[in-house]
Amino acid sequence: MPAPIAPTPLTDSEYHAKASAVLASVEAAVDRFLQDDVVDIDTHRTGGLLELSFPNGSMIVLNTQPPLHELWMAARAGGFHFKHVGGRWLDRDGREFFDALSACASAQAGAALKFACPA
Repeated sequence: MPAPIAPTPLTDSEYHAKASAVLASVEAAVDRFLQDDVVDIDTHRTGGLLELSFPNGSMIVLNTQPPLHELWMAARAGGFHFKHVGGRWLDRDGREFFDALSACASAQAGAALKFACPA
């Protein structure tokens, strides 16, 4: 079992800014996929909750967890919890959020999709 990942300490305002940037980046990527005719993923955002609905009826749900300073992702592949560590969002196994999202979204869309960290 890997050693526990120690998150980077963030203030609440830093967490909210970073988490909001992640969700905005995901929304922008989905807009590009639609514009480039890659895949039609519907999004619905309510505060810190972003739902991605795929053409096959499956969903990925991204959710901020302010009390824990985490990002959560629920997909067909399972549920994942990410903490901010040194500028990246990592799960307990060291898997990076955007890599995990890209893999899950690609599997659910049936097309190669790449999500990337906001600049």
